Amino acid sequence: MEAYLHLIYANGSLLALWGALLFHLLIPIPHSAHPVTLWHKFAELLASKVNRQHHYQQSYLSGTLAWLFMIIPAIAVLYALKTLVWQPILFELALLLLSLDWRTQETLSRKLITALSAQDKVTARQELAPYVNRNTQTLSALGLGKASAETLIMGFGRNVICVLFWYAILGGIGALTYRLLAELARAWSPSRQEYAPFGLPIVRVVAVLDFIPLRLFSLLLLLGKNMRHTWSRAAEQIPTWPLPGPAWLLCIIGCKLELALGGPAIYGSQKSLRSKVGGRIAPAAIHLSQLQSLLAWRTCAWIMLQSLITAAILHGI
Repeated sequence: MEAYLHLIYANGSLLALWGALLFHLLIPIPHSAHPVTLWHKFAELLASKVNRQHHYQQSYLSGTLAWLFMIIPAIAVLYALKTLVWQPILFELALLLLSLDWRTQETLSRKLITALSAQDKVTARQELAPYVNRNTQTLSALGLGKASAETLIMGFGRNVICVLFWYAILGGIGALTYRLLAELARAWSPSRQEYAPFGLPIVRVVAVLDFIPLRLFSLLLLLGKNMRHTWSRAAEQIPTWPLPGPAWLLCIIGCKLELALGGPAIYGSQKSLRSKVGGRIAPAAIHLSQLQSLLAWRTCAWIMLQSLITAAILHGI
């Protein structure tokens, strides 16, 4: 253990990783005051000015230029700040701290479990609303269970696992850049009619960035009892989901825990027909608790594996 601690201290990347995790778990940034939330609001404001749906190609081009307009200056500022900082490790730690969003997923899951176990649909709808693009006011108990499960799955997948993956590849700037791009994809999600062509470019960019980390995490989740049976069922369902990374994650978890996911969803005033994936059990409070526990423990396993691989690579093992 002493040798491992010395290894972490001697390696700036690992020190920043574990420091950011520690600060994030002890002193989380509230969702309403998080810089990414402000970024989301600015994205919506920009879209309201430039998103014109007169022609498909024009709207698609506007969406491409909009996400480039948002992200290129942000990256330029981050690299400019990197040259000015006196301690690079602290800069990496700060960027990773801004990128991670683990505690929000745990807080949300606890509130949703409490509300659903008390059959308080009004509270559950209110708690879920800031984290989804769909209309929560019309959700039934079944719809709330499905939406809650999908939100927690994708929250852990994108806001924790993908952030850690891109931190390992590109450092703190890479992690924060991914998080900002993922937030743009959520703000301009083409699942809502007003962003149908406008949001497609950024969704496709994030789908590429999600591809490897979400699949790797899905394989980590697959390990355990009935692994072969779970995979055979998930493999049949994966092609029916539009995005490849989320498809693996949702289908494997749904089949592993026998949870019914997907199905019709209302975005704005439009009903979207999505594939039904997973099992046949309607997600309830107890299933959300099992899901949160599975995601949290496998995330811990991911962090340990990433730390060991990073240490091995940097020390030429």
